[in-house]
Amino acid sequence: MSASILILGGGCFGLTAALELRARGWKVTLIDQGRLPHPDAASTDISKVVRMDYGSDEQHTAMGERSLTRWRAWNAKWGEELYHEDGFLVMSRDEMQPGGFEHDSRQFLTARGHKLRRTSATMLRELHPAWNHSAYRDGYLNPIGGWVESGRVIAKLAAEARTVGVEIIEDVANPQPQFVGALCIGISSSNGIQWKSDHVLVAAGAWTPTLLPHLQDVMWATAQTVFHFKPHNPSSFSPPQFPVWGADIGKTGWYGFPANADGLVKVANHGPGRRVNANDPRTLPTGEEERYRTFLRETFPSLAEEPLHSSRVCLYCDTFDGAFWIDHDPDHPGLIVAAGDSGHAFKFTPVMGEIIADVVERKANAWAARYRWREKTAASADGARASS
Repeated sequence: MSASILILGGGCFGLTAALELRARGWKVTLIDQGRLPHPDAASTDISKVVRMDYGSDEQHTAMGERSLTRWRAWNAKWGEELYHEDGFLVMSRDEMQPGGFEHDSRQFLTARGHKLRRTSATMLRELHPAWNHSAYRDGYLNPIGGWVESGRVIAKLAAEARTVGVEIIEDVANPQPQFVGALCIGISSSNGIQWKSDHVLVAAGAWTPTLLPHLQDVMWATAQTVFHFKPHNPSSFSPPQFPVWGADIGKTGWYGFPANADGLVKVANHGPGRRVNANDPRTLPTGEEERYRTFLRETFPSLAEEPLHSSRVCLYCDTFDGAFWIDHDPDHPGLIVAAGDSGHAFKFTPVMGEIIADVVERKANAWAARYRWREKTAASADGARASS
């Protein structure tokens, strides 16, 4: 008889794990508190960056390379372009220096055989006219990279999971891991329904530290804002002149996307954010729109006064060191955690299922070692996260 697993959470971690474990013969049931794609989940948005640029981080660069290949394969399999390879343009206000995200990414990727275009202020003016070329003097364009329609990807993965025999149970009232002593035996809902299995995988994103309070010292929910502008002339903010971009991102956290099919230009900040409880109401900080417009006036003047279409508060599940958290809980037999996206997980969606499934099955996986259960040490961040 095949082993059974309950997965709590239907984002990129939960769904890819469900698909991979089902392919390996597991009986898989996935439970979510809402409908997939869940409107409040980090995975659910119009776009996420896909990049292999990670400074000198060899593992995440390699994971990005493999993911890019698989994103293209998913486009072919699905018969539609949900991953858009429009390139990734990263610019710096000052000349790129060793130790900086832009310099180290360019040097490391070039050494791995990738062909990048160094970009000066002059080239920025000529090829990317929406930029304020007088403010940004150095950087590069990586033609391999871009963005993915993340909410639509989640819908595709959920449909695939149902097709291959994963049972998906939605709209569950306040699902929680269920314990007998230290042993995790299943999942229960607040209206008294219980599900039991051999293993429970909690892949609940920003809700993870609320569901598992013993992890609150090493991970927490962080609120980040996202704004969608609707310019009157979206072609000015379309590839190739306006690809996915980072504006001194390692120092400032600012990044964004070209106009999508609806003419929306997404601008966001990958910075320190603010700690929240995932169940709290999602509100914008006072003055947040003006903060965005101030940045746009400095960087993309022609976008700065365009109409605001919508805004969103996106929740990260941050770990203390910015690395994912994927492992068996050593103090709670039967419980596995796959969380800690730290704001940079979605790009790796095509490779995450194998990593998580190998951890569940206790199989060796070179990439999984970085995400093991660990003691808290000095904080750090991933290769483009602004820390202050």
